[in-house]
Amino acid sequence: MGKSGFSSYHFLKKKNYIKIYDDKKKIIKNKSIKKIFLEKSKIPKIKFDYIVISPGINVNKCNLKNYLKKNSQRIITDLDIFYSHYSKNKIITITGTNGKSTTAKLLNLILINHKLDARLCGNIGNPVLLEKNISKKTIFVIEASSYQIDYSKIFKTNYAIILNISPDHLERHGSLKNYINAKFKLLKSQSKKDFAYINDKDKYLRKKIKSSKVFSKIINVNLNKIYKFRKKINNPYFLTRGNQENLSFIFSICETLNLKNKNILKIINKFKGLKFRQEIIYKSKKVTCINDSKATSFTSSINILKSLQKVFWVVGGIPKLGDKFTLKKSECKNINAYIFGKNKSFFVKQFKNKLSFYCFKDLKEAIKKILDDVKNSNNSNLHKTILFSPSAASFDSFNNFEERGEYFNFLLKKYKVKKIINDF
Repeated sequence: MGKSGFSSYHFLKKKNYIKIYDDKKKIIKNKSIKKIFLEKSKIPKIKFDYIVISPGINVNKCNLKNYLKKNSQRIITDLDIFYSHYSKNKIITITGTNGKSTTAKLLNLILINHKLDARLCGNIGNPVLLEKNISKKTIFVIEASSYQIDYSKIFKTNYAIILNISPDHLERHGSLKNYINAKFKLLKSQSKKDFAYINDKDKYLRKKIKSSKVFSKIINVNLNKIYKFRKKINNPYFLTRGNQENLSFIFSICETLNLKNKNILKIINKFKGLKFRQEIIYKSKKVTCINDSKATSFTSSINILKSLQKVFWVVGGIPKLGDKFTLKKSECKNINAYIFGKNKSFFVKQFKNKLSFYCFKDLKEAIKKILDDVKNSNNSNLHKTILFSPSAASFDSFNNFEERGEYFNFLLKKYKVKKIINDF
């Protein structure tokens, strides 16, 4: 039982009859949980009003799949419980394949700068049910995953932001169509008073909008939204196309909320980004080192690859189902890939006849080779970037993307990368 499960339990326990099940029985070490823990065999014997499910559970593959399928109408999430208590509050929900956390964090900072009681929650910050001291003026900025939205029954949002769609989590949703439908539930539950912000360059979203009945006001978002502010944005974090697209959504919703451009720009230029999300670790006149360990698919990496000049790209891990490297050969002439880990053959197949690549048994060996290559490319006038953007899940060698990102930073220190790039 993860954070959302514990938050649901603590929120509901005072006024409800609750039982808990987890196939990992180590949670019964908690004395209060032990009293209400239910053995699997006893679950079908009790008629529950609701089943609060952890979003990470796949009902088609878990120990209780038959029971959950039979009782699917009773399944709800922490988002549903949240909405049943705070439906009168202003709710902003951000989803999409890439950029959710960065956009949610930045928007929350902007709202706070305007002296508003904004709460960052969901997949970033606190679970929605752990927020305290809520008033009528509290604004919720929620980062929501496709899993949460898919299982939700009554959750609604005043402002729905879908940043982008690309094939992801297909092993869970079964198909791209199901994945898109899960994200799109945010819009289908909205009313005429609500707003939906959509990337108008996203082919999947454009097609879905045309074939769906949506009542909310659709705001089409594109990079034109930030052109008039470009000269006033001096934060290098927003030089990449992906982060510029995130900014376009920020300016769009801030316009709807009547926020001041002066305040918005102030926060944008101070924003340092989130750890392991296109995070600039070192930077000199000739070389930049970026840790983008959060990137778990090619789509996550492609925008930043297209934004850089000469790239030494560290890639590897467990590929996402159906993932494809879509850059053309002409777009890869200044990219060298350094593939690490057990799934090298997948990446070799994707990169063959497109770009130069090298294979290594682990991340440490890849970093050593990159440092040699960076030194030998000193005669190039192009700005060089060592980019750690694995484009795959981390579970082959690490517990999560955070651990993977920390290990990359450890290697940078071990091999004195900062000194090397400063000596160029």
